[in-house]
Amino acid sequence: MSLQKTVSALADPTRREILNLLKGGRLSAGEIAARFPVTGASISRHLSILKDAGLIRDTREGKYIFYELNASVLEEIMLWITDLRGGNENRAGEKGFRVL
Repeated sequence: MSLQKTVSALADPTRREILNLLKGGRLSAGEIAARFPVTGASISRHLSILKDAGLIRDTREGKYIFYELNASVLEEIMLWITDLRGGNENRAGEKGFRVL
């Protein structure tokens, strides 16, 4: 996944709230949509953007689609931010980043 797609997906407050909901475990699209004052189509679009960015995964079970966090992408972002801040010089050097 590209960092640009991921950061762009995180820029929207509704998508960040969806991620917060999924911290508690997987939810169906309907369960997610029920918590927002927007159309189901709007939530579907947000879920699609989060999925394209690699932030969530979906699983179909019968007629339902369940969504869950993809922690590995979130961990990569956190490592990148830590490296950017200079909080982990050894890791930054391994990634090819120059520590200033």
